[in-house]
Formats: sequence, C-alpha cells, structure tokens
Amino acid sequence: MSEQRMATTVRDCPGRLVPVGDAVTIPAHNFVTITQALGGNYTVVYQGNMIRVDGTDADALGLEKYELTFDDAGNGEISSEQVWQALETVYDPEIPVNLKSLGLIYAVDIGQDSGKVNIKMTLTAPGCGMGPVLVGDVKYRVALVPNVKAVNVELVFYPPWNRDMMSEEAQLETGLFF
Repeated sequence: MSEQRMATTVRDCPGRLVPVGDAVTIPAHNFVTITQALGGNYTVVYQGNMIRVDGTDADALGLEKYELTFDDAGNGEISSEQVWQALETVYDPEIPVNLKSLGLIYAVDIGQDSGKVNIKMTLTAPGCGMGPVLVGDVKYRVALVPNVKAVNVELVFYPPWNRDMMSEEAQLETGLFF
C-alpha cells in the first residue's frame, strides 16, 4: 500500500514503536493513519509515533488477517524457492522494501535431513531496535514453509550493510538509484 489511510482500532492493538522496538498498545476506538501495509504487517502513526502492527493483529485495525500459506510438494523436502518467498514477505517497517530486496539476507542454508533452515541476516543499522522484531518475523514466516522443523536466524554485522546491497528495484523504489 503506498497511500495513507485512516482506520479506527476496534480493540486494544499491540504494536512496536519504530525504530526503537518498544512494546506499546494503541487503545480501542482510536484513530490511526496506516502508512504502510506490506507483507501482512502494518506501519501506523498514532499520536505522532510510528508503530509497527503485526499482521496477526490486523483485526484490531478492522482489517483481515494476512494468511501466508504454501503448498507441500509431498516429497518431504524443504523448497528453497518457498523459503525465499517467505523472506520476501518480511518488510522493513520504515522502508517499503522487503528484507531480501534490501540485501539484508546474507545466507540461507537448508538442512534437508534435519528440517532446519539457518539464515544469516543483518540490519540497515546495528543499533536498530526493530532487529528482534524482524528476526521474529523471519523465523515465523520461514517456519510456515512445509517440512521446516526449525529456523535459526543469526544476526551478523559483517560485512556492514550498505545501499549497494539493495536490488536495483529497491534502489529505484527508495530513490537511492542514481
């Protein structure tokens, strides 16, 4: 979603203050401005603060919950393509670009025998308070892929992230391509 729209909370709505990541609650029956709706999660502005609302709480905003599902090929294996599709549904709450296109995913290792997916990722800034939230999103979304039994996410800061790691499309989207 690229345009802003107003919504009213229909119940108390949990969220995370952006960019620090502190837990907050928007009380029921309050107006918010939805500034980003991508990957099933929402970034809203409430009383001048930017708050990230998890898609599992979309109903608190009067919206339908986003359900991420994958078909099981029936061969007992983890699909690399589906793991990457899951990663493409995790968006930075401030930048309307998914983590893969931002270049934040450094490595994905799939252990077919163990059913474990190991992911190395970084953040746009080492002190980002939303880091634990994004790591949680990655774990949750990748765990939805059929035959995944465990997801391990290692947050690394070497090499340091820079805008050149972004896809050309992401650079164009954010105005950083020139």
